[in-house]
Amino acid sequence: MTALPAAGTALADLALDHEALPASAVIAGAPTAAVAVLDDTGDREIGIWEMAPGVATDTEADELFVVLSGAAVIAFDDPALPDLPIGPGSVVRLAEGMRTTWTVAETVRKVYIA
Repeated sequence: MTALPAAGTALADLALDHEALPASAVIAGAPTAAVAVLDDTGDREIGIWEMAPGVATDTEADELFVVLSGAAVIAFDDPALPDLPIGPGSVVRLAEGMRTTWTVAETVRKVYIA
């Protein structure tokens, strides 16, 4: 996890420390992910999350996010919902326990509130 950035930092350009995703989650490629928690002082956490290209599954937290950069498609495995292409400016809400598959074509960076 990347340390809390200093005030006045341009978060879209924040360098993040990536780690490999668990092998059990990876479907294709060698995706990595990174996170920088910006605020976790209350009942919610706010942060920056990034995933490099590849395909991986996830079980979601209750969150709202805005995509800053990149391109991906989120497939909803449970509950079954239509695939959701995302890119810069996409605003998405995920619910606790949703099972998804992320197909990332271009590294995705998002700001999330969870």
